[in-house]
Amino acid sequence: MRAASWLAALALAACGEAPPPRAPAAPPPPLASAAVEMREVDLTVSAEALVEAVRQSTVSAQIAGRIVEIRFDVGDYVKKGEVIVRIDERAATQAMAASEAQVREAEAAARNARAQYERSKQLLAQKFISPAGLDKAEADFKQAQARLTAMLAGAGQAATERSFATIVAPYSGVVLARHVELGELAVPGKPLMTGFDPATLRVVANVPQTQVPAIQASGQARVEVPSLGKWVDVKQITVVPAADPRTHTTRVRLELPEDVRGVTPGVFARAHFVTGRAPRLLVPRAAVIHRSEVTAVYVVDPGGFPRLRQIRLGTAGDERAIEVLAGLKPGERVALDPVKAGFRTGGS
Repeated sequence: MRAASWLAALALAACGEAPPPRAPAAPPPPLASAAVEMREVDLTVSAEALVEAVRQSTVSAQIAGRIVEIRFDVGDYVKKGEVIVRIDERAATQAMAASEAQVREAEAAARNARAQYERSKQLLAQKFISPAGLDKAEADFKQAQARLTAMLAGAGQAATERSFATIVAPYSGVVLARHVELGELAVPGKPLMTGFDPATLRVVANVPQTQVPAIQASGQARVEVPSLGKWVDVKQITVVPAADPRTHTTRVRLELPEDVRGVTPGVFARAHFVTGRAPRLLVPRAAVIHRSEVTAVYVVDPGGFPRLRQIRLGTAGDERAIEVLAGLKPGERVALDPVKAGFRTGGS
């Protein structure tokens, strides 16, 4: 095919005709960009924080026995009242049966003592026994009643201990850890499972004591979860009324809303406490790139060509934009896709 095309070109040249010109290459599509703008934003004080569960608990065994069933594992969601672990209840069942038998025996003795007491009152009225005999019959009756009450309490305790063989979830939540295996021996106090309620999460941060009055006066804050790229508005801020004498910091708790997803206890977060509002020069976060120790953006000139420019960032902003302190002017446009912009410039 190449030889045929070459021969055709030679033939056209011999005839005095030039080959048809090639079509010009289509220009690349314009880069998506956004303007650097001056905008009023919240001024914040940031502090590193950790996510923790408000309701997190470890369920432990209350009776001794072999574990015969484990229904849930780590990461499973459990509803309130669902059975999570079963312990062999045969010993507890036998103890309850023995207690019930003792209750029946005590009931029979109490009925007999009552009947004897009633007969003694009639015999005393007929002068067949002395008052001392009636007193003894009354004492026997009260003693039988007391023994029956003790037996009933023992039977109730046995029934309660039997119920401990079935461990249920105290609230709806997620299993965080499983501490036992099937067939192991459970003893009172041995941890079985640890879980937390994902609907009751909070972020805990330690802030300098000098910033506490401004935080309390504002009462507004947002939480950033860097690993998820998520920002969350907090429901409530609670300042713990105590300070650490070594670090001179105060613990602040920030309650998260119930609909937060993907956040688990122990995740690193940043708490941004609002202390006021002021105008700041903002650049979209998507436009910022980090190369080693260099922070930069691709500035798009009027002709649509991107050029790499180093900038210096501040701390103000939100999840979409961040403050720029140096390197940009209001109205300049920056590429929102630094990767594509880098290809346009050959990676420079």
